Amino acid sequence: MHDAPLAFPELGFYGLAGHAGDPRALLDEVADAERLGLGSVFLSERFNFKDATVLAGAAAAASERIGIATAATNHNTRHLLVTATAAATLNRMTRGRFALGLGRGFDALFDVMGVPRITSAQLADAVDVLRRLWRGERFDHDGPAGRYPYLFLMDEDVAEDVPVLMVAIGPRALTLAGGTADAVVLHTYLSDEAVARAVRRVRDGAEAAGRDPADVRVWACTAVVEDSLPHELVLRKTVGRLATYLQGYGDLLVRTNGWDPARLQAFRDDPLVAGFQGAFDADASTDDLEYLAEKVIPQQWLDCAITGSAATCARRVQEQLAGTGVDSVILHGATPRELEPVLAAYGARRTARPDLPVNPGRAR
Repeated sequence: MHDAPLAFPELGFYGLAGHAGDPRALLDEVADAERLGLGSVFLSERFNFKDATVLAGAAAAASERIGIATAATNHNTRHLLVTATAAATLNRMTRGRFALGLGRGFDALFDVMGVPRITSAQLADAVDVLRRLWRGERFDHDGPAGRYPYLFLMDEDVAEDVPVLMVAIGPRALTLAGGTADAVVLHTYLSDEAVARAVRRVRDGAEAAGRDPADVRVWACTAVVEDSLPHELVLRKTVGRLATYLQGYGDLLVRTNGWDPARLQAFRDDPLVAGFQGAFDADASTDDLEYLAEKVIPQQWLDCAITGSAATCARRVQEQLAGTGVDSVILHGATPRELEPVLAAYGARRTARPDLPVNPGRAR
């Protein structure tokens, strides 16, 4: 076992970022992340080869020190007892390094899956049920998250302290997260001004719920793509990723940033976008991505990603930490090896190591 603390507890990365067909690659990514000192790995979920709880178990087995979080899975796609069991298992497997991250998900996807859409009331109720199960309670429940005649974890020795993390973007979701969750992950492609507003809303939500706002750890999630990477890869991780977000929930992203909705409509009306089949970050050609960058997506929107030299990326990460009120930053869209020059430059700039827990769901 390695007892030395990780060098950068305030920084994390997304495992298997984007469209990844080989989940085993996560093992190398986690090993690289620990070697480089990254504090946490975040695991998103897709209904293909990216089951979040399986990936979390793999990350636990491949690591000794790094924090691990789902960010996010959805409470409505598994029975709550199954989710509670998975989180309790991971809590013990990691010796307390795991945080369960939940999110609202996509209504259209839930509709075709035949599962209920998630409401704020359901999400808050689900978190309460999970925490009761982790405390070892045995109870019946009838609330927004569902009706359960009798719930309990099947062991007498249950006393699991699993932090709950929420992924949030809209104002109501941020307020709910501040009042309910132990940590919050913000969305990618938010301006620094939007990030600062989101942090204030989370803190206000915590205070309104009678909680200490400092007890909620807030993670910015920012695309960090250093320019020594191949040009096509940089385009895919920046232009392609933003275009994919605009395809899926552009209205919410534009409202959150205070961007011009007419520019979003122009994006949707563009012949390439209107006729495109698939996700831009997976299926677009280099020519497609260059066209979007030059003709369709405003540069102001693309500037929400952190790009440039390693030194420039390191400086901008440091500025985001200092200027927006977040506690930590997820360096999104790149693997630990791709981030290595940025981490070296960041380490050379940083003057003090923040006192943060390993678990990404804990503020202190």
